[in-house]
Amino acid sequence: LKQCRIFRRVKKPVMLKRGFMSTVEEFLLAAEYMRQNGVKVFLCERGIRTFETYTRNTMDISCVALVHKLSPYPIIVDISHALGRTDIMIPMAKSVVASGSDGLMIEVHPDPQKALSDGKQSLNFDEFECLFSQIKPWIEFRIKEQKKLENIKIQK
Repeated sequence: LKQCRIFRRVKKPVMLKRGFMSTVEEFLLAAEYMRQNGVKVFLCERGIRTFETYTRNTMDISCVALVHKLSPYPIIVDISHALGRTDIMIPMAKSVVASGSDGLMIEVHPDPQKALSDGKQSLNFDEFECLFSQIKPWIEFRIKEQKKLENIKIQK
């Protein structure tokens, strides 16, 4: 509750990151608690702990769809944190956009090998530009589809 008072004074949206052991229900209840205490909140999915060892966490894309279905909160996905690696970021970024995420969080560093932390999960500027060029058509398609859905709702 003390943190909620501090966040209310700032009057900026607060990013609530999902804990890697939290259920979707727990994640949404935490967001609702913050909202009821006057905090503007948006959510961040960053992977959950599973038995998988090839990635840091397992990216729970279903969480994005569930958050949109069950709550009014925007949600972004931190693919850098979820994956812990860069070699599969492009297909995962496409899946995040397709899932309806309101944004992506991607770590970028001029020289990831010299980064003080998280270098293995950071893209350099050229890699980020490549990733963005690969997902841009997906983003544009999603925007068009979103506008179509909004027009259908207006007509009803």
